[in-house]
Amino acid sequence: MSSEQPLTLLSPRVLLPFMLVTLIWGSTWIVITGQLGVVPPSWSVTYRFAVAAIAMFAFAIIRRERLWLEPKAMLFAAALGLAQFTFNFNFVYRAEQHITSGLVAVLFALLIVPNTLLGRAFLKTPLEGRFLAGAGIAIVGVGLMILHEYRAAALDASEVLLGTALTLAGVMSASTANVMQGTRHARAQPMVVMIAWAMLFGALADGSYAWITTGPPVIETTATYIGGVLYLGVIASAVTFPLYFTIIRAVGPGQAAWSSVLIPIIAMGFSTAFENYRWAMLSIAGGIVALIGLVIAVAKRPERPSVSGNMVSVPVEAD
Repeated sequence: MSSEQPLTLLSPRVLLPFMLVTLIWGSTWIVITGQLGVVPPSWSVTYRFAVAAIAMFAFAIIRRERLWLEPKAMLFAAALGLAQFTFNFNFVYRAEQHITSGLVAVLFALLIVPNTLLGRAFLKTPLEGRFLAGAGIAIVGVGLMILHEYRAAALDASEVLLGTALTLAGVMSASTANVMQGTRHARAQPMVVMIAWAMLFGALADGSYAWITTGPPVIETTATYIGGVLYLGVIASAVTFPLYFTIIRAVGPGQAAWSSVLIPIIAMGFSTAFENYRWAMLSIAGGIVALIGLVIAVAKRPERPSVSGNMVSVPVEAD
């Protein structure tokens, strides 16, 4: 038997990338707001994932990986790219035209709800009562924050409703992609190459949609915009997605899901600093309740050792 202890979220080789991914993704919500305005959202999404795809293919070449996928895997990458990098991000970018980036991040933290339900339906993952209770509490908390936005003078009620609907559509798109990534077929493919092709297909679909709906490409040549595209494409996409999937492979999706609890806290901090988001008692209470609910939903009860005669067997979970 090996004496090596199983990795956990607190293991140094897991904790460092986990902290890096969480911090970067917590900052993306505020960076996205700088992508809105002169350039139509669909073109901003296109530029982001065109940059990300180039970076991912370059990474694969450096690793000397075979770049071509089998036809079935290529079709899978295309579907994954549409769900993750086209529908998801187009919805999110448009949502931030109507509500603050911090609120979008909090709503997106509920990704764990459809992830678990769809995972149960298609991957046969277990559905625990504790998750249902935590999800219900989190939904109540988010509802309180939405209610605060209704009452805030800076936002019209219709804007809050539209922004919320767009965000939830993005959540469902991302959840679909996440469940796809959990399938055996996805796990059998080289991760970096699969993500590279998914990003490329996503960028092509983004560009096609942008051209059809808004016309030829539009670019803003300011340092803020170009810097934002590079940050979102390279750091927040090409760097973080492989890191996050590596974390899932190391400790399982349950522990990795703690990022969805921490990211809204970071995002709301950025929103407070740069968007003048004001924390009223209702929004504070809603944020606390939502995070408590999410913690309950993702926290795992310690396994009780099973005793057989004089032998004590402790189950080891492998996600």
